[in-house]
Amino acid sequence: MSDNGYFDSGIPKPPVSRGSQGQKFNVDGNVSPVNGETRRGDYSNDTQSTMQFSPLRPSGQFAGRGTEDSGDSGLGQFEVQHGDGMAKRHGHVGLIVTLVMLLVLVAAAVGGFFAAQSYFSDKAAPGVMFGSRSVAGQSAAQLTQTVKSAVSDSKVEVADNAEQDTKATLKELGVKVDVKATVNALLQAKSSAGALRINPFQRQQVSLVTSTDDSAMSDYLTSTFVKEGERAKASTIAYDKTSQKFTVTAGKEGKAPKLDTVKSAVAKIVANPGTTVSAPISYGSVSMPISEEAAQEAADTANQRIAQSVTINNGDSKSFTIPADVVAGWVDSSSDVAKGTITIQYDSEAMSTYLESTLPKQLDQDAVAQQDIKNAQGTVLTVTTKGVNGVKVTNIATTAQKVLDALNNGSTESIAAQTTVVKYKTESHVADYTKANGDMWIEVDRSKQTVTVYKGSTKVKSFNVCTGKDSTQTDNGTFYVNIKYQTQDMRGTDYLTKGVKWISYFNGGEGFHAAPWNTVGIATGDPVTHGSHGCVNMLTADAQWIYQNAGVGTMVKVIGTQPTGAVR
Repeated sequence: MSDNGYFDSGIPKPPVSRGSQGQKFNVDGNVSPVNGETRRGDYSNDTQSTMQFSPLRPSGQFAGRGTEDSGDSGLGQFEVQHGDGMAKRHGHVGLIVTLVMLLVLVAAAVGGFFAAQSYFSDKAAPGVMFGSRSVAGQSAAQLTQTVKSAVSDSKVEVADNAEQDTKATLKELGVKVDVKATVNALLQAKSSAGALRINPFQRQQVSLVTSTDDSAMSDYLTSTFVKEGERAKASTIAYDKTSQKFTVTAGKEGKAPKLDTVKSAVAKIVANPGTTVSAPISYGSVSMPISEEAAQEAADTANQRIAQSVTINNGDSKSFTIPADVVAGWVDSSSDVAKGTITIQYDSEAMSTYLESTLPKQLDQDAVAQQDIKNAQGTVLTVTTKGVNGVKVTNIATTAQKVLDALNNGSTESIAAQTTVVKYKTESHVADYTKANGDMWIEVDRSKQTVTVYKGSTKVKSFNVCTGKDSTQTDNGTFYVNIKYQTQDMRGTDYLTKGVKWISYFNGGEGFHAAPWNTVGIATGDPVTHGSHGCVNMLTADAQWIYQNAGVGTMVKVIGTQPTGAVR
C-alpha cells in the first residue's frame, strides 16, 4: 500500500483536484457544494478540497474500463477478467459435442447401410425398374405376382387397312414368358454394383425374359385376319399320344400377315411390360413358310429325345423313371418362318415344376428300424425286418438341371438326386428256444410227416402234413419264416396253382400252405405218392393257424428222412 492509502496495483492514482472549500467532487466530475448548489466543471485550486472514490477490490488482474460517454475516469468500476478463459472452454466443449454428433451420425449411417444390405439380400434392390414401375423391396413371391400381372396386362393392338383389329395377348402371339427367369433377373439386378447395389439413385431396367414362336404368331394373325381359303400355313409338329411320337402336319402356300410390326410391338412390351402397343399390319403372298421336310426333320429329332430313358435314384433303395409322355410334354418346338426351320428345345420351367411335385413322392422314404433275432451268444439268427434308411430329396433345382443336361447330351445313366439320409436303427431280440414258454419255433419231421409247434421247450400244437416228393424233397435245415401271403398264385416250371391260401415261406419257395387238393397225402403221410414240389402241404385250417400265429422270424427246423411210403 502506498502512503496515500491506495493499493499499489499498477492503477494510476487519482489526481489531486483543487476546488472551493466545502465542496466535494464526485467521481463523475460533478461538484456538490455544501449549500446544495451544484456546478459542473468548476474546479478551484483549494488544496483542502477532496475527491471521494469507491474503494477498489483487490485482484490480480482488472478489466474495468469506463465507457467513453459515461464521464468515468476509468477507475470507478473494475471487472475481474475471466471472460477469455470461459470463451475458450466453451469453444472446446462445442467442438467435442460436434465431433460426438458426427460420430453418432456416421455410426448410424454405417449401421443403416449394413441393415439395408441385409434387408435387400433376397429382394429386388432399390432402383430396380420393371417397365415404368419400381419393384424395390419385393421378394421372389411378390415379384412373381408382379410379373404375371404385367404379362396379363400386356396387349398388342393389331389392325389392318380393312379396319379389322384385335387386342392380342403375348401368349396368343406365340410369345412365351419365362416368369422364373424374369424374377431371377429382377433379384440379381445391380448385383455387379457391389456395395452400391442399394443406391436408389442408380437405376437398372429389367425386361421380360421371353422366347417367340414365329409360326404360332403367324398362325394366330392369319386365323384372325385372313380367310381360311386364302391362308398360307407352315408345316408343324405335335405329339400324338396314341402313337406316342411326334407327327407332322403339312403346310400350304397362300396369303399371310407380315410380322415385322407385330414383332416390333412385342419387343416394346418386353422392355416395358404391362402396356398396350399398336401394330399396323399388311399382307403378302407367301410360299409354305416351313416345308414338310423341315418339319419332319424336327419331328425325328424330338422322337429321338423322348426315346431316352431318364431315371433318377435317391442314392438308397428307390429310383424313378420319367414316363416318355412326360418328357414329350417338355419338348418345346420353336418355328422360324423367316428361315423356314423348326428348332427343338426343352421347357425348363415345366420340367422343374414337374420334378418339384413328383420327386418327393417317388424318392422320399421313411426310416425303418431293422429287427434282428439273436441267440444268447449275440449271433444274429435272422433279420425279421430289414432296416431302411430315411431319405428326403433336397435341392430339386440342381436335379432338374442334371435331367436337362442328360436330355440334351443323350445320356441314359441314372441320375442321383440330392438327398439327406438318416441311417436306420437296429433293434435286436434275443430268442430263447430252451426255456418253458419261450420263443415260438416249428419242427417239421419228414420221417413222421408231422409239424409240431413249440414255445421254447413247451409243446403247443401238432399237425399232420405231407412234404415234398422224392424229386423235390423238402430241404433239411434250420430256417426262418421270411414272408407270408394270405392268397397267391403258385407256379413252377411244370405247374400253376391259382389262389393258394395261407402261405408262410421259410426257405426260398418252400413254405407252409393250405392244400385242399391233397387231403389223402396229408391223411396218410405219403410224400412218395402224394408229395409236393417242396412245400409242406397242410389242411386249410391248420395252414391258417400257422399263418396267424407264426410271425416273420419264427424258426423252422426240418429234420428226419424221406419215407419210402405212407407213414400213417
